[in-house]
Amino acid sequence: MALLLTRTVTFRAMHRYYRPEWSAEENQARFGFTSEEPGHSHQYQCAVTLEGPIDPSSSMIVDLVELDRILSEEVTVLDGAHLNEDVPHFGYGRTLPTCEALALFFYERILRRLPPALRLERVRVAEDATLHAEYTGPR
Repeated sequence: MALLLTRTVTFRAMHRYYRPEWSAEENQARFGFTSEEPGHSHQYQCAVTLEGPIDPSSSMIVDLVELDRILSEEVTVLDGAHLNEDVPHFGYGRTLPTCEALALFFYERILRRLPPALRLERVRVAEDATLHAEYTGPR
């Protein structure tokens, strides 16, 4: 029998939507205040949902200590970061650090660290109570 388990972690980070190949006016027209320097911050919530069989010896689908270590190294390590400046993937002129892009970024990083018996069901990243994105893997 497979079950789902979700662990949610939080981190505060700053980001800016800005394309250096566009003029300041184009960025402002497309992204509004989110294009302004130095950027703005969010208290992000990242919920990671795993699916797997129950281990009879622990009655769990995953070792929570190990899961927390992975999330610490892949997600909450960004606490206090300016995503555009501190994470090369989201550097100016590269991928904009949107909720959608963060969900995909975390999914790919977490997936490669999980034991084979587990399936990464989804990664959900919320900027606040009104905006979140979920990535459920390639289809």
